[in-house]
Amino acid sequence: MRWTTGDRGNVQDMRGARGGMGIPLGIGGVLVLLVGSWLTGVNLFDVVGSGTSAGVSDTAVSRPASSTPQEEKMVDFVDAVMGDIQKTWTQVLPNYQRTQVVLFRNSIQSACGLAGAASGPFYCPGDRKVYLDLSFFDELQRRFQAPGDFAQAYVIAHEVGHHVQNLTGVLEREPFNGSANERSVRVELQADCYAGVWGHQAAQPGRYSAGGVELDPGDVEEALNAAAAIGDDQLQKRSTGRVVPESFTHGSSAQRVSWFKRGMERGDPRACDTFANPQ
Repeated sequence: MRWTTGDRGNVQDMRGARGGMGIPLGIGGVLVLLVGSWLTGVNLFDVVGSGTSAGVSDTAVSRPASSTPQEEKMVDFVDAVMGDIQKTWTQVLPNYQRTQVVLFRNSIQSACGLAGAASGPFYCPGDRKVYLDLSFFDELQRRFQAPGDFAQAYVIAHEVGHHVQNLTGVLEREPFNGSANERSVRVELQADCYAGVWGHQAAQPGRYSAGGVELDPGDVEEALNAAAAIGDDQLQKRSTGRVVPESFTHGSSAQRVSWFKRGMERGDPRACDTFANPQ
């Protein structure tokens, strides 16, 4: 991917804040938690807060003293990707309202409760913000064997997809004729498709010279690999050794890859109506 450093207007840097006590989990516990809540649009992981928090302050804290040049470059990357994603949605969706990625370390108090880094990135409808501990990208590469900058960008674009769902009323939509898990899968797959809609735009030539994000050869494969690596079936195999489809909350690897590709190929959010699709 090619991108240009911006002014960090798309991130809220809370890495130096104290978000409360962390949530200690072993490797097995992390994987089980990821099965139920990774990339959730409604923050379904086990929250330990009271639920009455006013959320994080809009005032960012200074960067932590322990930050490295590599980490600061990653902050610039997240800012650039987030800015490009939102530029796309501003063009595609009438009345799109911008959001930010809140960067934190270990744990943070959001409007959805106290969240730990082990839960992975998430979107909180309560304050309409995306939350991310940058250490997750190391987990994505090391534990899930999904390296690459476009794999990381896919994660961010997926969470912004939940923001789009919140703005368009999908997250408050009455349950369709199915179980709560089935509804959750359709919500998550639509967010995957929305990530692909942005990917379609990022794949267009000439975007980098115009100050945007532009994909390089091989980038799409990185995102497809990430989508396959975090399917419910793969996560369940890692954590329990068996697959229970009726317990899926995000979709199988094949489904996640399919819907991301659908968004990439069509570039139209109207093609992402997972609720209208019988399968």
